[in-house]
Amino acid sequence: MEDQEMQLKVRRVTDKFTESMYVLANEPSVALYRLQEHVRRSLPELVQHKTDMQSWEEQSQGAIYTVEYACSAVKSMTNSSMYFKNIDSLLRQAITMKEQISNSQGRSYCKIFIRPVHTSL
Repeated sequence: MEDQEMQLKVRRVTDKFTESMYVLANEPSVALYRLQEHVRRSLPELVQHKTDMQSWEEQSQGAIYTVEYACSAVKSMTNSSMYFKNIDSLLRQAITMKEQISNSQGRSYCKIFIRPVHTSL
């Protein structure tokens, strides 16, 4: 009887040991399966996020370039204020000269019409 009890205890111990070995042996493959399952489910979403981020980065780079270009244009315009003042002065002078020319041409037309006509007949 003790022999049967001892065999039963040994069988339980060996069964538990075998079960533990089975679990330990299969644990890495179960973990890898779970990882593979997770990657398969989440990878398409991650790829979509990556492409979205790349698209947003390209758009942002374009907007940054545009803003930098506009800022440099504004800075160059503020630096060219003396040129605009010079142009304004030259335009004013041109207008004054045009008025003087117009006035002098108006007087010469008047002199032509007012002068007596000399005919030699």
